[in-house]
Amino acid sequence: MSKKDLLVVVVGPTAVGKTAITIALAQYFKGEIISSDSRQFYREMEIGTAKPSEEEMKQVPHHFVNSHSIDQDYDAGAFAQGAEELLKNLFQKNQVQFMVGGSGLYVKAFCEGLDEMPETDPVLRSELNKQLEGEGLEALLLELKNSDPVYYEQVDRKNPQRVIRGLEVTRSTGLPYSQFRRGSSKKEHAFDILKIGLEMDRAELYERIDRRMDLMIEKGLFDEAQSLYPQKNKNALQTVGYKEIFDFLEGGYEKQEAIRLLKRNSRRYAKRQMTWFRKDSEIQWFKPDQLDAIIEEIKCRIE
Repeated sequence: MSKKDLLVVVVGPTAVGKTAITIALAQYFKGEIISSDSRQFYREMEIGTAKPSEEEMKQVPHHFVNSHSIDQDYDAGAFAQGAEELLKNLFQKNQVQFMVGGSGLYVKAFCEGLDEMPETDPVLRSELNKQLEGEGLEALLLELKNSDPVYYEQVDRKNPQRVIRGLEVTRSTGLPYSQFRRGSSKKEHAFDILKIGLEMDRAELYERIDRRMDLMIEKGLFDEAQSLYPQKNKNALQTVGYKEIFDFLEGGYEKQEAIRLLKRNSRRYAKRQMTWFRKDSEIQWFKPDQLDAIIEEIKCRIE
């Protein structure tokens, strides 16, 4: 009986150390790395996305880092399809390959599949974005509450693009977006998947997040955000690390307050990531310093 190929998916909150661990694992098993981080895809977002360094990228081949422009519409479904195609080639080189990232929806889309969504008219999205600019998020939230109260309760109401997505489908089909989100599909793969989660003490993680944000600011995060400001309504930029600086640039608050919010919102993002991943019973949890134990777990799966 031939051994089955294995994809090791490494997940966990921001700043926990996923990149370093996955590079070490990929070097040990002679695999390559697919990034499932929904922000590292974008070339223009360099500093605020904690991409692997040039040195790290040289150590192991990385895929889906700097692979797209913020001008391109790219979503979890497109990523899942692209990663699946890529893995067909990677498994011809080696039996063990790696995926790493903290974007739970993208990992879920790849591992399990997503519900079939209806096609929508791009003009409609453009109209909703204009409405967002003209009337503000509250007007869109009110429409969503009336047209799809179920999704209204589930959605991150501070994320305009998620709100717009719900309204886009509802306006296009006349049916609530929530009706299309049944979560019933389960994707089949020709390879096995092992999910490894990284966790650490919350106080230590929050300290690492604060330190990393200080480092990003030193490297020029504010300048990078300023250069991207004319495109601030792009879907890719609706994220922690940029939105806070856009508000500062618009005079919403002082720079020190922007820095405080950058750190606070990054910590809150990490908490949401852990809440998402904790719901997945297939994830096996380790501390970032347990590299040897993770290697043994992978060996058990392939042997």
